[in-house]
Amino acid sequence: MSCKIKEYADELQETARNLATAGKGILAVDESTNTCGKRLADIGLENTEENRQAYRGMLFTAPDLGRYISGAILFEETLYQNHADGESMVEKLNKQGIIPGIKVDKGLKPLVGALHHETYCSGLDGLTERAAKYYEQGARFAKWRAVLQITNDGCPSKLSIQENAWGLARYARSVQESGLVPIIEPEILMDGDHTIEKTAEVQEEVIKQVYIACQANGVFLEGTLLKPSMTVNGAACPTKADPMKVAEMTIRTMERCVPASVPGIVFLSGGLSEEAASVYLLSLIHI
Repeated sequence: MSCKIKEYADELQETARNLATAGKGILAVDESTNTCGKRLADIGLENTEENRQAYRGMLFTAPDLGRYISGAILFEETLYQNHADGESMVEKLNKQGIIPGIKVDKGLKPLVGALHHETYCSGLDGLTERAAKYYEQGARFAKWRAVLQITNDGCPSKLSIQENAWGLARYARSVQESGLVPIIEPEILMDGDHTIEKTAEVQEEVIKQVYIACQANGVFLEGTLLKPSMTVNGAACPTKADPMKVAEMTIRTMERCVPASVPGIVFLSGGLSEEAASVYLLSLIHI
């Protein structure tokens, strides 16, 4: 473990454990300015900083939000923003017992030399320095999203798996150097007609490679969280797995490839309806 990570080790562990508190989830409010504008447009509001401030301030001051939410992933604008009453958004979250986090990646870019549509996640340049500034502003964890897909012509390629695993590990090491808990997010898209068994096969390889890369980079696993997709069939697969099957395959996949030292797993819901995600989580509890 590096001297810098040793300096933050106890805090990283405590933050990771608190984020993974049973019965609570992580609120993702890290929409970009354009994406937030689409939400505002749905209710007839202009995409201005004042309206974005009001929207996020409304969320962070909702009564008893901290009973259900352990952490909130913020967009950079929000991390440095004040509520309309003059108090910082970070302080609003702290008063609810919610840990502020920050989206640190710079988006997906085409992966040269890989198969069609494959990407890597950008943003490593200067990340340690940016993370230090985010920590100073009150953030205590970070999020970085890598995206892979399953196709009939060979995706994800070995190049894509290796590049995204290495990027996640480099990110994790970089933000830990500045005191932030990294949420490691290797998302596998639901697009496609593949079976749940195929998803499990690919997901095991992806997650195993992520932790091999983390070991090579000296990531302090006790101060991290994993944010994977659930193990589900492709959205266009004619054979739909029932919730108990999804729960069984998801647990099997995680047990096979996630080190015991990782303090928590928080699932992403990309591609799932709120109802499906909730049913799958309840099924996991009953396994």
